[in-house]
Amino acid sequence: MFGTKTKMVDPARALPGRDTPMDVPFGHTVLGTRLTPPYPEGSEIADVAMGCFWGAERTFWRLGAERGIITTAVGYAGGYTPNPTYEEVCSGLTGHTEMVRVVFDPERISFTEILKVFWEGHDPTQGMRQGNDVGTQYRSAIYYHSEAQREAAEATRDAFQPILIRSGYGTITTEIAPLKAFYFAEDYHQQYLQKNPNGYCGIGGTGASCPIGVVTSNDADSARSAE
Repeated sequence: MFGTKTKMVDPARALPGRDTPMDVPFGHTVLGTRLTPPYPEGSEIADVAMGCFWGAERTFWRLGAERGIITTAVGYAGGYTPNPTYEEVCSGLTGHTEMVRVVFDPERISFTEILKVFWEGHDPTQGMRQGNDVGTQYRSAIYYHSEAQREAAEATRDAFQPILIRSGYGTITTEIAPLKAFYFAEDYHQQYLQKNPNGYCGIGGTGASCPIGVVTSNDADSARSAE
């Protein structure tokens, strides 16, 4: 029953989407900061996917402003359909995965530390699923903004892989690729678990710890929020 939803759609069969971006609220309901660009000068962006984006976003906003988190938002990326709706993404006919955008202050938290939270916050070995959530929209992904981010993503993946194997898990299936486009999700998905405290959260890690300090590239070279 899940066969077609666990295979990437052929670009020629992807839904056409639309030219009009999603109407996104201005402010973050927890942090009080803006969700969309422009972001503060010197801030950086991490775009990651780790299953259902409701719980994933909460994982990052809970780090808090004191740790350097400026804002978080959910959206869609990695596929073909411009400005998709949630229902379209869930159909498996857009190619997108559910994303979390984390805007952070690199003077207070590094991209490598963001990646540590990412790797430990879900099971990156499950392919087109995360737990009971099955489909291409639940695949694990890091869409990087610079070569420094790519190097950090690959280095932390390679450092985490043997630890996962020793813990009884398989090969990491996380997609690491340059960001092509990020489409903000609907208003009701933004900070969903703050608005719906008893809402569904399928996020769960492996219990394995990802080592940090394995990246030699300068996190300060990561993407700037001017995008």
